Amino acid sequence: MKLNFHLPINTTSFGQTSCLIARTLFDKIKSGELSDDDYSIAPLGNVDISTQNLPEDFQKWLQNKVNKHLSSHRATTPTFKLWHLNGALDRLSEKQTLLSFYELDEPTAEEINAVKNNNTLFSSNYTISSFKSVGAQSQFLPLAFDSYNFFKTNKTYSPERIVFNLCGKLEKRKHHGKIIQAWVKKFKNDHRVHLQCAIYNPFLKPEDNNAVLNNILNGQKPFNVSFLPFMGKNSIYNDFLNSANIIIGCSGGEGWGLPEFTSLCLGKHAVIMNAHAYQEWAEEKNCVLLNPSGKIPAYDGMFFHQGAPFNQGNIFNFDEEEFISKCETAIAKYQASPNNEEGEKLKTKFTKENLLTKIIEYAS
Repeated sequence: MKLNFHLPINTTSFGQTSCLIARTLFDKIKSGELSDDDYSIAPLGNVDISTQNLPEDFQKWLQNKVNKHLSSHRATTPTFKLWHLNGALDRLSEKQTLLSFYELDEPTAEEINAVKNNNTLFSSNYTISSFKSVGAQSQFLPLAFDSYNFFKTNKTYSPERIVFNLCGKLEKRKHHGKIIQAWVKKFKNDHRVHLQCAIYNPFLKPEDNNAVLNNILNGQKPFNVSFLPFMGKNSIYNDFLNSANIIIGCSGGEGWGLPEFTSLCLGKHAVIMNAHAYQEWAEEKNCVLLNPSGKIPAYDGMFFHQGAPFNQGNIFNFDEEEFISKCETAIAKYQASPNNEEGEKLKTKFTKENLLTKIIEYAS
């Protein structure tokens, strides 16, 4: 056995990446490029593939791999693990390569120890620099476009207006409240534009999600702003991403930014914060860049707690007027050329095949 994959195969963004890796491995084995006997898969937690539209032969192969793991795994087989830094010290093998995501800028002693005790990979050079400054070395591994689940639908959605999309789980780190308030202040009830928000946070109760949104809008929702429910299928989410013209990616801290990245790969225009992991794929030729105005503490009392052993530090901030100016620039770019050809080029640069090849190279 050459390599074991320890993956959270579930409905989260970690699960999305895990399924992409597993499906690409299956394709390589099916084509004869890799040997099935060389690779095993150990699920991290319960397996939930309900969001995916998966071929039957892949499902059978995956189930067989999962079933065989407990009887076939050996600690001498190197493991590639996709997981948080909190939990990274739990290992199945003597040699473990960890791919993790980190959004802040003040690594704690616990996080530093996790990085030092793994062959650690991050998808953000900003994160690599943060850990290098405190003596913890790591390596860069970019993520990839998921061409299994995301593709152009070529449908006509709302030709009479320009649609903005805002994505990600509702939380302070992603600046959802600030983005919505700034956008509404400028474009409220403007029939020419619309803001779609797919920001439902499944880790919050429905009433808590609604309370936060209501507070953001002071109880008054313009007709050109909509909040969409949780999308339990990738096919639905693909349709959502296709329905917009411009994606907003102004989170204060990300490990990659999958919805924004995927939208550019689909040819959407974008307003993207020129910071953290966004810088691995966002540049002036493929989007409208918004430079940060500084940093603010990340603590929100829900997901980031000051003094905790993990997730300490700051997120990037932005100026609201500058954000609106960038939105107007993005509108003009869309009107001049509806399809973002430079954005589409990202899907040929960041491929799933390259991702798997690099994982095997780092971890075997």
